[in-house]
Amino acid sequence: MKRLFVLLFSSVCIGIGLNMFLLPIHLINGGIFGVSLLIKYVWGIKIGHSMIMINIPIYLLSLLSNKTYFINAIIGLIFTSTMIDLLTPLIGLVQLPILSSAILGGIIIGVGIGSMLRLNISPGGMDLLALLISKSKGINPGIVIFLMDAVIIIIGMIVLNDVRLMYSFVTVACVGVCVILLNTFKSVNIYIN
Repeated sequence: MKRLFVLLFSSVCIGIGLNMFLLPIHLINGGIFGVSLLIKYVWGIKIGHSMIMINIPIYLLSLLSNKTYFINAIIGLIFTSTMIDLLTPLIGLVQLPILSSAILGGIIIGVGIGSMLRLNISPGGMDLLALLISKSKGINPGIVIFLMDAVIIIIGMIVLNDVRLMYSFVTVACVGVCVILLNTFKSVNIYIN
């Protein structure tokens, strides 16, 4: 029951972060989300649909290396893709300055991704790849995600020729920090004297 609640909560966070804060100002997040956003901006294809198609090779790789991650990732992908598409009515609901949107979107998405990764569930291919790399190399998944996301944003800046995408680095940093914090501190103990 806890896993189902975390999946639902995380997927809703990701859907809200993307639709309410990033899509209205045409920012991109990294990972498959970022690639899917680029595809939406260039060709108008729904984000959830493109996420599924792009994820197939990464999921096949996870099937070969860790079947549990593969199953968890399929479940995470289904929940996340569905919520992203269901929450598209949120686009344009909030009008904030670009920096505020980048920060809030990054924090909300980071909470969603970080919460999933705590349970070894991945919402998408790059996050699954980061989870596999982090488990095999002993690196925090937030660091791996940040590095991959930075590369995707640079590609987005080149493809879309839009300097506003520099704000995407703020989003990616917020996502990375949230994922790092949620996956570094697995439990918090408070001692009162």
